[in-house]
Amino acid sequence: MTTLSNEEKLTILDQHIKSVNYGLYGLELDLLEINATANPDAGQIANINNRVTALNAKRAALVIERNSLTETE
Repeated sequence: MTTLSNEEKLTILDQHIKSVNYGLYGLELDLLEINATANPDAGQIANINNRVTALNAKRAALVIERNSLTETE
């Protein structure tokens, strides 16, 4: 089993958080595009909002893990 240093773990966590942030921004753009149409589809909007909620939960879990590693420094 490979043991990672806290610094290595933090680097990986930061990459994952950044990836989630990119995903969230992409969804924001999707919402802008849908809402720019003449008749925005409520189902699409609900789907995107559900995905935003899921990504926010993932981000929160990653931030909690990151915080637990920085508290030990």
